[in-house]
Amino acid sequence: MMIADASATCPPRVFAPVRVVLLGAGRVAHHLGPALAAAGHAVVGVWSRTAVAAAALARHLPQARELTSLADLPAADVYLLALPDAVVPQVLAAARVPAGSMVAHTAGALPLAVFAARPELRGGVFYPLQTFGPGRTIDWPTVPLCLEAADAAGLATLHALAESLSQDVREVDSARRLQLHVAAVWASNFPNHLLGIARELLEQAGLPWQLLHPLIRETVDKALTQPPFEAQTGPAVRHDAATLARHAGALAAHPRWLALYGGLTASIQDVAGGGANNPPPG
Repeated sequence: MMIADASATCPPRVFAPVRVVLLGAGRVAHHLGPALAAAGHAVVGVWSRTAVAAAALARHLPQARELTSLADLPAADVYLLALPDAVVPQVLAAARVPAGSMVAHTAGALPLAVFAARPELRGGVFYPLQTFGPGRTIDWPTVPLCLEAADAAGLATLHALAESLSQDVREVDSARRLQLHVAAVWASNFPNHLLGIARELLEQAGLPWQLLHPLIRETVDKALTQPPFEAQTGPAVRHDAATLARHAGALAAHPRWLALYGGLTASIQDVAGGGANNPPPG
């Protein structure tokens, strides 16, 4: 199945307001709710497992009220479940949502099949491919929004909502979305962890974190303009055994980081050597 790109160079469009209820008040909801309101939609209610979080988010949404019970949800065009994956089935089972309602989750790895337990609902997926953190500003027009729905009418509703936020809206089925989510972890979560290790090593050496900033920027810029495997540099790809041994000695006090270093080194060398899953370019 091809991934349909509904963004490209389409001119701005005017969208009819949509009434939305947010189930969840975590990082995704704290960014998504205000973005929907700014786009002209009515976020009419916010529910969270943590009442304080729901109240805090509702205060930033002019038409929203804090919802204290899943049994007392207001009428809406779309109910968005911005929740951890493991919580979605529990909330979905408990939520008193009218039959025929459009209900969509925002998870990357959770399949559309999670809605099979509620066949009277129109299930869907509204997955923003971005990392969300407190105090960060999200450039919503550039955020890919990946959609899936059980029926054409539900998909059209999600398209209208998504296209009011982003210039990059795509239909991605559950299997491809899972692969996308795995790739996103490799592209965002793992590098963030590795950068954390790098910062700790600099602090232990009494060196400023800013020393690495130009290198980090150049690495990311280069990866965005050419295939990253082709741009690989460093002692691993050069099979520089002497430097690798010195690095291992420098990491001896951190056995877990040393094991990670060894695993990444082996993977780099495997790819550079034309491993079965990653033949060398050309």
